[in-house]
Amino acid sequence: MHTTHSTFSLAGHTLHRITFDPTTFTDADLLWLPHHAQLANAGRKRKADHLAGRIAAAHALPDYTMPAIGPSGEPLWPQGISGSITHSGTQAIAVVTQYPALIGIDCETILSENEAREIKDGIIDTQEEPVLFRLGYPFALALTLVFSAKESLFKALFPQVQAWMGFDCARVTMLDDKTLTLALTCQLADFQEGTAFPLHWQQHGEQVITLLSHAPGDEPSRWSPQTSR
Repeated sequence: MHTTHSTFSLAGHTLHRITFDPTTFTDADLLWLPHHAQLANAGRKRKADHLAGRIAAAHALPDYTMPAIGPSGEPLWPQGISGSITHSGTQAIAVVTQYPALIGIDCETILSENEAREIKDGIIDTQEEPVLFRLGYPFALALTLVFSAKESLFKALFPQVQAWMGFDCARVTMLDDKTLTLALTCQLADFQEGTAFPLHWQQHGEQVITLLSHAPGDEPSRWSPQTSR
């Protein structure tokens, strides 16, 4: 499969991006992966996406180590490493940091205004909607950012939570031109309801990228509906 590697920075982290041509993918390309047998029954798109993500991860990791596949499909990072992978269209992005830091990344194509209106009730609640309008961003961009940020949060927390998390598990409480904040609406693993996580974001053309990076020494703030008004 034809790929191109590049890097860019977000919130002090180096992100490794692989752009790829899925039409050039062949099953033989997967033989490079130690766990290729686990993908034997996957569809062609899934195989190409997975390969691109693992190539991005290999560039991000020391000695080009390859993350295996966990029981829920999550990447299993080498000892001492926390990492995250995202796929969107014909690109994959990976980022790593030292364990036990939490890290999650997500990339999404910006929704159309019609799409945003149709799906908003599954992404945000009535308390979140006013937050999206405060900076005057188009609603579709703001909703895409929140969707992506919640995906990044769930990826970062999954190693500890080890369970599916719905969009109602977190609420956006702040959004500006570089960051946004999500607060938990329920307890997840050792993280209490109200724990707030800041995320960074960038827009790249018609896509947005969100990143959560939480080091052990970073004490999460607390949020409550009373103090957010």
